[in-house]
Amino acid sequence: MRTYLLIDTSTSRTSVAIVGDNKTIFLSHHDGALSHGEALPKLVAEGLKVQSSIDEVIVGMGPGTFTGLRVGISFAQSFAFARGIKLTGVCSLDAIARGIPDEDFFVAIDARRKEIFYARYTEGVRVGEPKVCQPVQLENLNVPIFGEASNQFPDPVAFVSIAESGATYTQPIYVRRPDAYPAPVGVKFRPMTQLDLVPAFAIEKSSYGHEAWTMAQFKEEFAGKERMYVVAEKAGELIAYAGVVNLAGTADVLTVTVADGYRRKGIGRELLRRLIDWSRTQKCEAIMLEVRVGNEEAIPLYESFGFIEISRRKDYYGPGKPAIVMRKELV
Repeated sequence: MRTYLLIDTSTSRTSVAIVGDNKTIFLSHHDGALSHGEALPKLVAEGLKVQSSIDEVIVGMGPGTFTGLRVGISFAQSFAFARGIKLTGVCSLDAIARGIPDEDFFVAIDARRKEIFYARYTEGVRVGEPKVCQPVQLENLNVPIFGEASNQFPDPVAFVSIAESGATYTQPIYVRRPDAYPAPVGVKFRPMTQLDLVPAFAIEKSSYGHEAWTMAQFKEEFAGKERMYVVAEKAGELIAYAGVVNLAGTADVLTVTVADGYRRKGIGRELLRRLIDWSRTQKCEAIMLEVRVGNEEAIPLYESFGFIEISRRKDYYGPGKPAIVMRKELV
């Protein structure tokens, strides 16, 4: 009989189990988001009194807070190394999702800072990688939510099943965005003026081709009420622009456009941050945007700020070019 030591510190609970022959031999836990380091060695020691022979260690790789995951993963690595046995990492949310009969549901755990780590599952299969958002954003979608809030934690036998299936991770699943990003070097951000319309329009045409706004549309959007436009410039050259409008308490991102050659340098991130900050000063309840399906540059950026998909709009960017509608709660 092959025996497994299961360790999970991805949630506020420190969980330890020993499984053999698809049966749980030992199972114990300690609740407390700040006591993983103290509780884990004691729980493992208790388990080894019941079953001392261990063939493999399986550890929850998250998602989870940095400190919580570090405690569990470091302990698991040290234990496996000392005994010369295999170490396997699995997604903790997957272990909660196993056995849930619903066809479409979320699994969520506390991420602290009034946020949750979550993943969506369709017929038991996870859709994409885990993400982070505010709880209300999932609640508004009217899809069942399982997990820590309903006292559901990773199942030991599910851990083993997932590990044996090969759906494993070698690195911790850290999905929380950093609290701060370094400002783009040499880039100045300032409010947009009418003098910026011509260079901004040149970037617009270069970026979007025949789908670009016309100059007339550009002027009309810029002159509209309840909105804010900001630009980025380097060495006196305008290289990016972004805009947002307050529509009866909900902000709508009009555009975030960065000139070719300046993308993936943190400029779009800084522009978006400023749009969100402005929306908060306007007391907006939420901020929304549309993004083309398949835009692998923009979607991860929006998700890192806590935007989640709420719907799709068919042919929004033209025939056969749907848009993903994303929303972030601000209150």
